[in-house]
Amino acid sequence: MNSSRTKPPDDAALTARVKAAARQEQFLEVVSADEARARFARHLDLKPLPLENVPLSNALTRVLAHDVVAAVDAPAFDRSNVDGFAVRAADTLGASDSSPKVLRLNAEVIACGHAPDLAVAPGTTTTIATGGMIPRGADAVVMIEHTELIDGGAPQIELRRAAGAGQFISYAGSDIARGETLLRRGARIGSREIGMLAAGGLGSVDVVRKPKVAVLSTGDELVAPGQPLKSAGVYDSNGAIIAAAVTEAGGEAVAMGAYPDEEAALEKAVRDALITCDMVVLSGGTSKGAGDLSHAIVSKLGKPGIIVHGVALKPGKPLCLGVIDHKPIVVLPGFPTSAIFTFHAFVAPVIRAFAGLPPEAAETVTARVPVRIASELGRKEFVLVSLVEGEEGTIAFPTGKGSGSVTSFSQADGFLEIDALASALDADSSVPVTLIGSAVKAPDVVIMGSHDVALDVVVGALSERGFSARVLAVGSLGGVAAANRGECDVAPVHLIDPKSGDYNVHLVSDTLSLVPGWRRMQGILFRPGDARFEGRSAQEALVAALADPSALMVNRNAGSGTRVLMDKLLDGKRPVGYANQPKSHNAVAAAIAQHRADWGLAIEPVAKLYGLGFLPVAPEHYDFLVVERRRERPAVQAFLAALHDEQTRARIKAIGMEPA
Repeated sequence: MNSSRTKPPDDAALTARVKAAARQEQFLEVVSADEARARFARHLDLKPLPLENVPLSNALTRVLAHDVVAAVDAPAFDRSNVDGFAVRAADTLGASDSSPKVLRLNAEVIACGHAPDLAVAPGTTTTIATGGMIPRGADAVVMIEHTELIDGGAPQIELRRAAGAGQFISYAGSDIARGETLLRRGARIGSREIGMLAAGGLGSVDVVRKPKVAVLSTGDELVAPGQPLKSAGVYDSNGAIIAAAVTEAGGEAVAMGAYPDEEAALEKAVRDALITCDMVVLSGGTSKGAGDLSHAIVSKLGKPGIIVHGVALKPGKPLCLGVIDHKPIVVLPGFPTSAIFTFHAFVAPVIRAFAGLPPEAAETVTARVPVRIASELGRKEFVLVSLVEGEEGTIAFPTGKGSGSVTSFSQADGFLEIDALASALDADSSVPVTLIGSAVKAPDVVIMGSHDVALDVVVGALSERGFSARVLAVGSLGGVAAANRGECDVAPVHLIDPKSGDYNVHLVSDTLSLVPGWRRMQGILFRPGDARFEGRSAQEALVAALADPSALMVNRNAGSGTRVLMDKLLDGKRPVGYANQPKSHNAVAAAIAQHRADWGLAIEPVAKLYGLGFLPVAPEHYDFLVVERRRERPAVQAFLAALHDEQTRARIKAIGMEPA
């Protein structure tokens, strides 16, 4: 047997590595966001890239490299706007129903695409189709509806309406005149611009070359989407997010995939990217701790090298900005929200400049923040918010998911800024909120309170009825507070009255009514085979867990109905793990399944989802508080109808809940 395979790690070497990581400085110098932008810009030539000629079929969304001047008139000839007859206006004077004018028909019909052969002489007319070329001598067109064919003899018509000169004629160059500037340099080509260029006879057009942006993700923990997720691994969402953001900003993303924290391979990939692309964007590279592999690689790629490493932003402090031989290279933080924030703040403007696009104008709205938001002194903080329309204006609720969240940016309506010199934003402050994407459309119904998987079923049924919903998971107590303040329409709750033991009825008031939702079983979750829980009742298991100091619990956040129930069960006790307070049933189950805790309280469907044991504690009532003055709103009525719909109830039951 080869003993080297089982030899324990060298304690001295391990200790040395830990000490080295602890003392290593992560950032060169933390600077303000404005200073970081200024330093970056000083080392870049932020002019549009050279032009390239592309077929009109490939020109959509591209940026014109120079002004486009019309080489031909459009229309290229005088043409008819209607089906009728080309006439001399003087021949039609005095024509009416009682005194029609008689005109002799010329021996031709002018169809589209065919030049006329005969001139219109006085007293004559020529049949012409819409779009046909006006013949010599004619200066007006009359509609066929205002004429009558005279039978017998030479072809003639009676005309019952007089025509003014120029009637129903589009003259050559009336749409586009030869020599006219069709489009200006820097215009982004849409479908309308495509039409103008085609009308001007252009089969291709000179556009600014799209900047090629290499997108790499780094970290030992990264797993490609579609592959099995390894222990302690996360899917590489940053690669997809950043590549899509590059395209939105006007660039051409070159997705290079995810690389482990292996210096030689990552350095080669970055060097190759610098050769073939105009810009390189990495995300992550700090999973080995303070070592910051990406920063170490960038520092030796060329001159001038690293311009900024560390920006006084939250999220986004680890941002690294570099320039290698006039090409920008950016290392974004690994957490998704941090990465996308810093991308839009520092990378997107450079891509837009290279692509010939103007800076993106930010749209803001003023909103009231109903809760206090603590902030870190010395760093400008961006806080993602969801917007709802309250009775006295727009309200901004912090999403509270953190920079590690993939969904927080996509689900937010905008963000607010807290100054670096402020330690908090006080409750009820009115602040500008920068909108993300297009202007926000207010939801039809706002739901704030405790979240449950079955709530998604009701919201889906509401959507099928044509109404949109904004769901903010703020906990049962948060929902009650929001309902009392008039900040939502419906508040889902599951709060037990410590005195009576009843659920939710104690929350009813003159302004809030209670609508039954469904019942769900709360219980103790544990890993199968754990003798402290297996085969016991919930009460017996609780006694065993509290008697064992090694039994690590996972709690729930204050304000949640589950936390209220847990505190009732514990009756003042604070076992080991009590301070660990995640905000969802899933997080409780994941902690137990991954051996980071041994037991906790959650609902039965989650236990089944994670393959955990379940000891029933109490059936819980998940109900809805309805703000009475909003009950008659169509969207609220639609929500209540969806809640009681038999198909919706069947779907809720299939999840494992029991509709009331």
